Amino acid sequence: MVQRFFVFAISLMGLHVAAQKQNDVVTPLHALQPDYPIPYSVPSKESVKKVLDRIYTYLDAVTPMQFANRTNNQLFDKVDKPDTNIIFKQGDFRLTSYEWGVTYSGMLLAGEATGDKRYTDYTNQRMNFIAGAVPAFRSLYEQYPKNSNPLRQPVAPHALDDAGAMCAAMIKTYRLTNDKVLKPIIDNYINYISTKEYRLKDGTLARNRPQKNTLWLDDLYMSVPALAQMGKLTGDQKYFDDAVKQVVQFSKRMFNKDLGIYMHGWVEGMDVHPEFHWARANGWALMAMTELLDVLPETHKGRKEVLDQFKAHAKGLAYYQSDRGFWHQLLDKNDSYLETSATAIYAYCIARGVSKGWLDARAYGPMCMLAWNAIVTKVNEKGQVEGTCVGTGMAFDPAFYYYRPINVFAAHGYGPVLLAGAEIINLLNKFSFTINDSSIQLGADK
Repeated sequence: MVQRFFVFAISLMGLHVAAQKQNDVVTPLHALQPDYPIPYSVPSKESVKKVLDRIYTYLDAVTPMQFANRTNNQLFDKVDKPDTNIIFKQGDFRLTSYEWGVTYSGMLLAGEATGDKRYTDYTNQRMNFIAGAVPAFRSLYEQYPKNSNPLRQPVAPHALDDAGAMCAAMIKTYRLTNDKVLKPIIDNYINYISTKEYRLKDGTLARNRPQKNTLWLDDLYMSVPALAQMGKLTGDQKYFDDAVKQVVQFSKRMFNKDLGIYMHGWVEGMDVHPEFHWARANGWALMAMTELLDVLPETHKGRKEVLDQFKAHAKGLAYYQSDRGFWHQLLDKNDSYLETSATAIYAYCIARGVSKGWLDARAYGPMCMLAWNAIVTKVNEKGQVEGTCVGTGMAFDPAFYYYRPINVFAAHGYGPVLLAGAEIINLLNKFSFTINDSSIQLGADK
């Protein structure tokens, strides 16, 4: 008993001595290492590339470029005369979805930023695979329009989700490769967006669900990048004009200037709109403006208005970044969960804004580093992106958004993380960031 008391007393003395060594007189307390829940550091380009490589390896393995017969599981690399039993060989994700349009764009940017041809080839090969099969599956659709068809989306788009993101990625691929087989599909996509999608009387792209004459903020991304890329490809001013019009007219109805963020849905004829500031929809809006500003001529009369809107939105979003680097599912509701895909979109867009000189590097660069460090914690060893909200409709009550599930097979997370990582590399190539007095700061010019 005496021995145990002696050991206890010695332990207390040790703690007392340790405490004496860390006080305001002998220790620079401001330099003590905080207990950050997310790594707080300037990432290296090599560490970013390792994360992107994990994602690439996973996605390349789980998005095969083959067809299968659903009745006997026979596999085909090419199908000249398909029937209604022919489907894509099953993988983890759909090759023609809007989410995969974002992923194709992310792979292209990752290839550009890293110099690693595998990323570029991922998109080129799959775009070529899809385009080569479209003629045969178009004939099948014409014969059996109500039957299953794995290429129905590019053959006969029914909504902006079918057309916009894939069209934008396909134009980027076409500009890179000049692969003529892509051009008819691009023309079909853009024709749907420009002439067939439902619009309000003033030309604003709209839907008739869940209510008549509804604007979904998501639709800015499902239209504007494709229109912008088509303007760049053809030089036709009408595409730029339509893209600018969508940004301006959506923003007038849906952007809350006091908060600096957008509501998710707007319905014509409603006097009061319950505002739910869903994170990923805000991401789609910011990314639409980012991609438009990338290619919109400096001389275009609408450029200043789009750039001012981009800056206002980025400023609003900066206010809502959490201490862990993520943004919440509902931006202004801190009790809603932290969401990965929106965080990645903001990291990409704001980093690109800094790289392009649209945003101040001192003010916005550190938040991009913090966001990327958060995103990395959600890319598992297999290369899957965790913490991504599944596909989400539009609602006017909070429970709907609070309880949307998250899933590693929510395809919305992969393209944004690829884009974010690629743009962080671009940012690190252009600017120097350092830890100065314990905080991430813009360093000396490179």
